[in-house]
Order: sequence, then C-alpha cells, then structure tokens
Amino acid sequence: MTSGHNGSGVDGNAYIDITDLAHRTPGWLDDAIAAWSVYGLALFAVLMVAAWWRARRTGSPSAVTALAVPLITLLAFGADLLLKLVFREDRPCQSLHVAVLEACPAPGDWSFPSNHAAIGAAAAVALLFVSRRLGAIAVVAALLMAASRVWVGAHYPHDVVAGLVVGALVAAVCGRAVRRRQDVLADRLGRGRLSPLLTTA
Repeated sequence: MTSGHNGSGVDGNAYIDITDLAHRTPGWLDDAIAAWSVYGLALFAVLMVAAWWRARRTGSPSAVTALAVPLITLLAFGADLLLKLVFREDRPCQSLHVAVLEACPAPGDWSFPSNHAAIGAAAAVALLFVSRRLGAIAVVAALLMAASRVWVGAHYPHDVVAGLVVGALVAAVCGRAVRRRQDVLADRLGRGRLSPLLTTA
C-alpha cells in the first residue's frame, strides 16, 4: 500500500469541525454542495466559451487571449499534479478516518494541493484577462469550489488554499504573457486555419 505524508497536523481539527458540521446540515444542502463539488467545473468551461464568443465579436486580439484560457488552466492543472507528486500528502479521510460525504479516494491519490481549487482559480484569473464580469463570476465559483472540496471531505483547508494559490499564480503569469503578445499572436493565427476562431468577420 502506498503511504504518504500525514497533513492532519496543519489543520486537521478544522477539517474535522467542517466535516462534522456537514453531517449536521440538512440533506438537501449536502446534496447540492456534493453535486457542485463533482460537476461544478463544467461551469468554468461554459464561462470560457462565453468569454471566447464575446471576445471573437470584439476583435481577434481579445479572442487570442480567450482561446488561451483553457490552455492556461490545463498548464495550472499540470503544475498542481507535479506538486502532488512532490508532497505526497495522504487524503484527510485516510489519515483521520472520519465519515465524509464523498467516497474516500484510494491511497496514492494525493491531497495537496487540490486539483479542483487550482483549476477553478486558474480559470478565474485567466478569464479576468478577457472579461472582468465573467472573471468575477469565475472567482466566486472558484472559491465555492474550494470550500465544497473541504465540505465533502476530499481535502484539508490548506489543500484548497494551496490549490487556489497555484492556479492563480500560473494563470497570472501566463495570462499576462499572452496579453502582452496577443496582437502578434492574432496576426500570426489570423493568417492560418484558426482565423475563423478569432473574429466573426
């Protein structure tokens, strides 16, 4: 059996308090939070499409940044996975043996940092480079996603905080780089087969 680091010493008591509260909460609310925890990432995909569609109507340079959002999010996800392999922190449900709303992952499915939090944060920050309104919606969604992962018992609080930080940092750096070169990239892509993705004209 694969064994990793026990992260309960960081904020295990807070994790226990939150999961205990979840068991004393009305079932309909737990069901809603659990559903969001599993399926909520789909909202970020919808926001990405909406941002691209709006940017495409305003001009190809903005559309380039919008097209980069899923790639930036994927890069943040990759960075998060690498960190998981470095830290190898066991899931809290394995270390603390408490009853949780979501099935406890198998050993070797590391907990730190949270993938869901990293993906949400990366998508949100990257979207802010395209649309402040859609980005703001994504920021709220990312925070709710991070909170839900603790609520269902999948992560410690420090896991989701770290995931948010990783995702936000990767997206901030990459988003700024793409934004600075979006005119050049738009010119290059506009001469190729991807040109229909950049503008409605």
